[in-house]
Amino acid sequence: MFEKFANIFRIPDLRRRVLFTLGILAVYRLGAHITTPGVNVQALQQFFNSQAGSSLGLIDLFSGGNLRSMTVFALGIMPYITAAIIFQLLEVVWEPLAKLAKEGELGRRKITQWTRYMTVGLGVVQSAAIALSLTHASGNMVLNPGIGFVLMTILTLTAGTTFVMWLGEQITERGIGNGMSLLIFAGIVVGLPRAIGDLYNTAKTQRFGVLTVPALIALVVFMIAVTAFIVWVEQSERRIPVQYAKRIVGRRLMGGQSTHLPLKVNSGGVMPIIFAASVLSAPMLFGQAAFVKNSPWLSSTFAALAPGEPWYEFIYIVAIVFFAYFYISIVFRPDDIADNMRKYGGFIPGIRPGKRTSDFVNDILTRITLVGAIYLVIVAIIPQLLISGIHLNHLWLIGSWFESPGLMWLTNGMGFQFFFGGTSLLIVVGVAMDTVNQIESHLIMRHYEGFSAKSRVRGRRAW
Repeated sequence: MFEKFANIFRIPDLRRRVLFTLGILAVYRLGAHITTPGVNVQALQQFFNSQAGSSLGLIDLFSGGNLRSMTVFALGIMPYITAAIIFQLLEVVWEPLAKLAKEGELGRRKITQWTRYMTVGLGVVQSAAIALSLTHASGNMVLNPGIGFVLMTILTLTAGTTFVMWLGEQITERGIGNGMSLLIFAGIVVGLPRAIGDLYNTAKTQRFGVLTVPALIALVVFMIAVTAFIVWVEQSERRIPVQYAKRIVGRRLMGGQSTHLPLKVNSGGVMPIIFAASVLSAPMLFGQAAFVKNSPWLSSTFAALAPGEPWYEFIYIVAIVFFAYFYISIVFRPDDIADNMRKYGGFIPGIRPGKRTSDFVNDILTRITLVGAIYLVIVAIIPQLLISGIHLNHLWLIGSWFESPGLMWLTNGMGFQFFFGGTSLLIVVGVAMDTVNQIESHLIMRHYEGFSAKSRVRGRRAW
């Protein structure tokens, strides 16, 4: 294994990409220690500790803990993700934008430029909401409240999220892996020491009495099993056999080979969960505003959309399923696949080329995407059950059914404050696998041995 890792630094281009990515991530983590001027960090962290597992927990997760400390990167990449979702939705419903997207590289650059502009606009709106919420919040979270603090916070946080967007684009273009996903990955992994410390304190204080050690061992085994399950599903695929007919090109006989079309069970990866969390971050953010808290109707509405509440979990599940299908419809087009297969003389045995092939691939993709969406929902709900549960006892009319002692674990959770829940674990595993696959493709392309057992090409052993 050490030999395989050493091969990364034997290829100048790959070595430069890996070191560039690590350098960008170091800059990103450096910004996590620069606090926004005028914020009482200690009072803010006490507020987040009191809100653990509630409305702001998921936003703080994707910001890598920057929101908890109100650093210059407090907004993270959520405005950029929201802007990207808006433009991808517009490509489906607005014909001029769809035509622009089909114009090739020039059209994609134009849409990317508009996405950046919208990111700045969303950053201004969200930073203004945060500044006003901190100003009117109790607990003296702002040292010198006023219009000066609001303007300074808007400028600082908007500049921070714009800089984070630029860092992610630089990683995607000049580094290795997906830049935005790696920034989220870095923000989650940096909390690993804190998670280990929490487990150690739980064992030291005997929080659950004589059952503390067995419970922690069961928790670690469970997380290992969840990790193995995630890796297994992420590597699962449905292979459609494809046959290429023989044809004469010039003086050579081409084709006549059998291959397969791989369709991954979870083709969207972590993107459906990220998209769903980005959409639900808006009500969680504005729910802390003063005008919401002063209105009984608005406060009750936003309270019903807090994590752990039935309506929030229902919308979260529906959003994950929707974005699973939405994302796959963007990155995977059965019509284009059928046309390319027909162009090069390929066909699926028993299926006519053209429209029938497209419909066949689309039917299979629809079924396996549903399986992948259910898998994402299960993994995303696991941390909620472990930490605070789903408050089904708040449901109207039938809420009393869930107040029995046997269902307390479902409504109140199991009390495990483990950092790597299902969503964060899925992001960590998914991003790590995607990055390793990209590194492996660079190695195999240059005739080096990859990380997996499937790559049989042996590399050179000398520098």
